[in-house]
Amino acid sequence: MNKITVYRSTEKKTPLSKKNISISFQELRSWISSRKIYFHLFRYRESRMVTDDLRWIPKPFALALLMRILAKTKAVWEDQRGIVQEINCSLLFSLFINLMKDFFLKKNLLRKIEDQIAFLSASFPSIETKHFDITQSPVYLRTDLCFGLQSGGSIGHIAGVLNHLNHFTGNPIFLTTDHIPTVSQEWECHIVAPENAFWDFSELPPLYFNEFFLKQAIQRIGTRQPSFIYQRYSTYNFSGIQLAKYYRVPFVLEFNGSEVWVHRHWGGHALKYEPLAKQIEMLNLKASDLVVVVSQPLKDELIAKGIDPKKVLVNPNGVDPDTYSPDIDGTSVRQKQQLKNKIVLGFIGTFGKWHGAEILAEAFGNLMQSFPELKKEIRLLMIGDGVTMPLVKQTLSKWNVDQDTILTGTVPQELGPLYLAACDILVAPHIPNADGSPFFGSPTKLFEYMAMGKGIVASDLNQIGEILEHNRTAWMVKPGDAASLMRGLKALIDDHSTRIRLGQAAREKVVSHHSWKEHTRKIIDSLCRLI
Repeated sequence: MNKITVYRSTEKKTPLSKKNISISFQELRSWISSRKIYFHLFRYRESRMVTDDLRWIPKPFALALLMRILAKTKAVWEDQRGIVQEINCSLLFSLFINLMKDFFLKKNLLRKIEDQIAFLSASFPSIETKHFDITQSPVYLRTDLCFGLQSGGSIGHIAGVLNHLNHFTGNPIFLTTDHIPTVSQEWECHIVAPENAFWDFSELPPLYFNEFFLKQAIQRIGTRQPSFIYQRYSTYNFSGIQLAKYYRVPFVLEFNGSEVWVHRHWGGHALKYEPLAKQIEMLNLKASDLVVVVSQPLKDELIAKGIDPKKVLVNPNGVDPDTYSPDIDGTSVRQKQQLKNKIVLGFIGTFGKWHGAEILAEAFGNLMQSFPELKKEIRLLMIGDGVTMPLVKQTLSKWNVDQDTILTGTVPQELGPLYLAACDILVAPHIPNADGSPFFGSPTKLFEYMAMGKGIVASDLNQIGEILEHNRTAWMVKPGDAASLMRGLKALIDDHSTRIRLGQAAREKVVSHHSWKEHTRKIIDSLCRLI
């Protein structure tokens, strides 16, 4: 083999020839876990890794060493900024020195974080007077150390709130670790990039980032008095509390679920510093003046933890009904994907473990086998990529429906409506939580589907089943049941008039009750009542 290219957090590209292979970072990790990596050592003439930013690569020394021993002669890594580095002895030595330096500073960092948590925990509840002027600019914090996102529910949520705050407050100030697509260019935005420290150690960078982000935020805001601090919670972060305390303004926490739970059940492993992560989550919940959650099961969970129910707002996700609309013409996508005269079943998502994309693949395969006459007229369009994609491909191959399915890969957020417009039936096959706990999600795709005015087939699962009604706004099916999903798909495939009726009713409901503007208004109204 001539060359191997590993794509980390970027869209994987097609190899140039049969002698050159390209894999995702997830595939590389599977090689390591299955020990297949031994068959690839020194097999290639050149190895190359492409990432979003070379400054923030988890475990850079180990990864650089691995890339070097995959190749006989040359190893390089590069990022989206166009910076290319050869992985040679000099770079490996430099990375090793940084690793050792951070190793000796690790204990001090953890001790300092624990002291800060203890101090902040002792400060709440506080009776200090808070300044609150709704006409001033709110400060929105996005502190995730996740880079290069092109699409997904988190992007929809961030942009949805930010782009509508000015209807009720002063113009927002956005402090973020990375550019977020579809956020209005009108707002004052500051990129607060992390320092290049502790990246060789799992979960230490977000802990170290707290103090750095706080200093940078104060520097960017300066002497201006914010109306309030709004933070989308991220693992190990408590800088929003500190910032609200510094300016003596209300603190609004957007809490989309326990990151401790998410890592255990969807991430495949517990957090390394799980007790500390639990403390930080509880500190954020107790210190906030308002907690915004997307579903009732989340509120019930917080109440069980002792959080005051009066300050917890259940606020389902939403949609911009002008951006997602039946008026959008998806013809260009249908032409590109050769979907002329086809009935298209559509799914969009990040292929998370809760999305049920593999259940959809199973249902589609069963549908094509049970009704072979549909093979000429039906296509499945799956938009996006993620951790369950290998299982989806395996399932499609098992049923021999690969040629009837189009896997687009990641599509930029702003192009999502075009792809949904190319579909005739939209599918939300979400599955229950594996541990038996209530499904606490509020899928953004659900509201985007509704706004498109298309016929929807969806799992009758917690909030999804509360917002949609069977045979009134959607065709509801049993969650996690491929046979039930197949029957739902067949019902709408056979009945064009029902698709139209359900789509129109869903559009009317989402415009009336679930726009991002309405979502944001509820946040401001709740904050005004509490402060």
